[in-house]
Amino acid sequence: MTVKEVIDGILKKTGVEPLPHDKTCDQLMTGSYDMEVKKIVTTFMATVEVIKKAIDIGANLIITHEPTWFTGKDTTDWLKDDPVYRRKKELIDQHNICIWRFHDHMHMDKEDGIYRGFDIEFGWGDYKIENPASMKRFGACYQLPETTLEELCYFFKEKLNMQVVQIVGNPKMRVERVSVLVGGGSLGLGTEEMPMVLMNENNLDLLICGEITEWTTTAYVRDAAELGFNKGMLVLGHERSEEPGMKHLGPWMEDIVQDIETHFIDSKEPFKYIL
Repeated sequence: MTVKEVIDGILKKTGVEPLPHDKTCDQLMTGSYDMEVKKIVTTFMATVEVIKKAIDIGANLIITHEPTWFTGKDTTDWLKDDPVYRRKKELIDQHNICIWRFHDHMHMDKEDGIYRGFDIEFGWGDYKIENPASMKRFGACYQLPETTLEELCYFFKEKLNMQVVQIVGNPKMRVERVSVLVGGGSLGLGTEEMPMVLMNENNLDLLICGEITEWTTTAYVRDAAELGFNKGMLVLGHERSEEPGMKHLGPWMEDIVQDIETHFIDSKEPFKYIL
């Protein structure tokens, strides 16, 4: 099976009409569409560490959710004289690795492949509730068995192997109604007030976020807590919030890739913490 056959099969299974080439970042970043696939790696991001691990297991196709070349559009014109780009590209070319980005179509799938993996990883699928009609495709809302913000912190620390979980609000606050806004979704997808509107309209106790801006939703939740509202925020970060989607992509692809081995490689949090 060639790289193109794998990609075509994935896009077909999403049920999404393929976007024009110039309207999507879902493109082959390195390698050739005609290459025969030996083994596949799925990951949040094709970091140098992930690429080295893929080489070690004999994989020659990496399916990444986020950029290989450090910007949202994965452009390389600004990198031609950059030594980091050159060294990374040399490593990829030396081992004949194809890297394909699966981002836009994955989120456009009717069940959103990243949220599908999140629900599988944490067993939250049965707790899903409706979003407000005006925000059907904005994040996901859940009615959880009653817990606390602190207990959820320990839950995610263990499940996602995190050293630090950032929160806003009272750690002992009661939590039942929650929205998960993975990756950059918690920035509002171009409308920065969206997470705050969602929190109000769906009577949410807690926002579980990927990316944050400290002077938007963070400030809103902070003020709400200070005013006595039962409101909080839990920050997983972009990588930790979306990695489960790529972890569970392999089983979803089994009927497409058939007997080709698929391995998940965790790209891990980008930060180290001095405690």
